Amino acid sequence: MLVDWPLEQLREYRPGRDEPGDFDDFWTATLEQARAKAAPATFVPYDSGLATVEVFDVTFSGFDGQPVRGWFLLPRGTTQPLPCVVEYLGYGNGRGLPHEWLHWSAAGYANFVMDTRGQGSAGSLVGVTPDPDPGGGPQTPGFMTRGVTDPATYYYRRVFTDAVRAVETAREHPLVDASQVVIGGASQGGGITLAVAGLVEGLAGAMPDVPFLCHYRRATEITDAYPYYELVTYCRTHRDEVDQVFATLRYFDGVNFAARATAPALFSVALMDAVCPPSTVFAAYNHYAGEKEISIWPYNGHEGGAGYQRAAQIRYLAKLLKS
Repeated sequence: MLVDWPLEQLREYRPGRDEPGDFDDFWTATLEQARAKAAPATFVPYDSGLATVEVFDVTFSGFDGQPVRGWFLLPRGTTQPLPCVVEYLGYGNGRGLPHEWLHWSAAGYANFVMDTRGQGSAGSLVGVTPDPDPGGGPQTPGFMTRGVTDPATYYYRRVFTDAVRAVETAREHPLVDASQVVIGGASQGGGITLAVAGLVEGLAGAMPDVPFLCHYRRATEITDAYPYYELVTYCRTHRDEVDQVFATLRYFDGVNFAARATAPALFSVALMDAVCPPSTVFAAYNHYAGEKEISIWPYNGHEGGAGYQRAAQIRYLAKLLKS
């Protein structure tokens, strides 16, 4: 069933943004701290057994200089810099194995897949990057409330910083055209994409697919689905911390990042998606400051367009990166 407003209303939905006055200062200081502590990235050749792709096991410096892992894939025999797609992962997933990430190298691009700290043990794609800063304090199982009573300790401060540093690391590789870096991901990966789009200048494109981490307050009020329901559970238990929880989340809302993003973007939304309700996606889309378009999947849930959306992304990049 449709889980939100009619499409005509969604297209017009542009809620007021709840943004702290020091939003930009907070993120500037966070990123400067990470860069100041960064060590040179390593790209170690990895024997994946793949005949047409070269794979490198990457370690780079993320939040506070902490090591983050990833994969870097190139079409075998690459000798000149290529456009690069930096990819972020869905909730609970890690970087998995190289053969699970062949679509972008098959399309002729470099591909940088960022592991998500602390994730990768949810029964799907395995992860290898720890989260050494758990944030302290009680939390609902999962990641949404880890350190949520303070923006400085919130989990996604670390993840979004890692994601910015992943772009910077990819740009430094000699076989990446630094002027043609595109970011993308689905669900949590889509929310991370929006954050990076709002924090990094000069991106060639962004592809937030059924993005999570947007318009938190409305999400908690209209869906009982996880992961947003982790916030509901926490606030139901810690009744005296509700205001502080949402004060923290203002620094991490995809709507606020979207308003700062200028890279061309291809969004997607599914109208039967109870995990990332359509109005939360359209809130970010309608505030997105750059050139944009959106794929709408009327009869799909959180899987969105799946392979159809991937095909649309491949066509989108072929056109975008030739212009």
